[in-house]
Amino acid sequence: MSCYRGMRVLVTGHTGFKGAWLVSWLLEEGAEVSGLALAPEHGQPSLFEDLGLVDRMTSRIADVRDAGSVLAAVSAFRPQIVFHLAAQALVRRSYAEPLETFATNVMGTANVLEAARRTESVRAVVCVTSDKCYENREWAWGYRESDPLGGKDPYSASKAAAEIIAACYRDGLPGLSHLRVATARGGNVIGGGDWSEDRLIPDLIRAIRAGTPLVLRNPAAVRPWQHVLDLLHGYLRLGERLLAADDGAVGAWNFGPARSNEVTVGHLIARALAAWGGAPIPVHVEPSTLREAGILKLDTAKAEAGLGWRPVLGFDRTLRLTMDWYREYCDRSASARALVEAQINDYRQAASAAAAEEAVS
Repeated sequence: MSCYRGMRVLVTGHTGFKGAWLVSWLLEEGAEVSGLALAPEHGQPSLFEDLGLVDRMTSRIADVRDAGSVLAAVSAFRPQIVFHLAAQALVRRSYAEPLETFATNVMGTANVLEAARRTESVRAVVCVTSDKCYENREWAWGYRESDPLGGKDPYSASKAAAEIIAACYRDGLPGLSHLRVATARGGNVIGGGDWSEDRLIPDLIRAIRAGTPLVLRNPAAVRPWQHVLDLLHGYLRLGERLLAADDGAVGAWNFGPARSNEVTVGHLIARALAAWGGAPIPVHVEPSTLREAGILKLDTAKAEAGLGWRPVLGFDRTLRLTMDWYREYCDRSASARALVEAQINDYRQAASAAAAEEAVS
């Protein structure tokens, strides 16, 4: 990823879980990074703060729903590429706050794209959406980028709408000759440093630390569990191709895990508890009345053929890296920054080795 050395990169949502990991990786690559996001949520740990990123980048606290703030941030920094991660990212919160979800995920995306359109330095935008942007028909096979968009809950609908907004800016608006736009659709991401509410692994870690039961809504649901580094590798590879003015990289892309990572919620929790060790905690099932998908998978053939990207981490390694991170962090045997940087460097070596092996075969 040498193309990012010296590159001016703007990351929206940099104070969040994926955003903090992405900024850390970009800094390792030698990029000059600026961020635009809400402040970290109070009352819970913050990976952004634990990594000390505020002192290592330009951090602007603002809301992507504010078009003026977005344009001011982009115009002032004059990035060459924007990774748009800022979002209301929780399905269950979207039921309680649908207008906030639509405003953030739809109009926030439009505001970022409009600011990029008005700033001639910007050559590429990677808009991060979700695997939940597809019209979910509970298929046993993976969705392809050409499958219909949809969404029966506010979060999923907002991500489908964000895809349509990005396609409009990509294909329909004038004044974009300087700009290439792509969208990235990922699965259920896990990894160290995620403390979000109502997410499986963070809920498990909180239950373990508090000695309280873990409550599951649907242990039989199948999800494409993916380590954050595999997904970020896809974002960075996509951005690299856009910066190279590769028109073939424009459009929508799935980044999902290997088929072995597509397991049930119950299986993931059982393996995570085994990896953590110690006395087991009770697990209770309390079905939700809210609509949630029973099965959801992604087909990544396009990214594999078109970008030369493929997942590096299988299920066992994905889970081990995640649980090792939390254990070492909770035991205070290593700092968050040391853990993140070590895992990034190990992943980069593993990805290079996998690419070399693929080239030989």
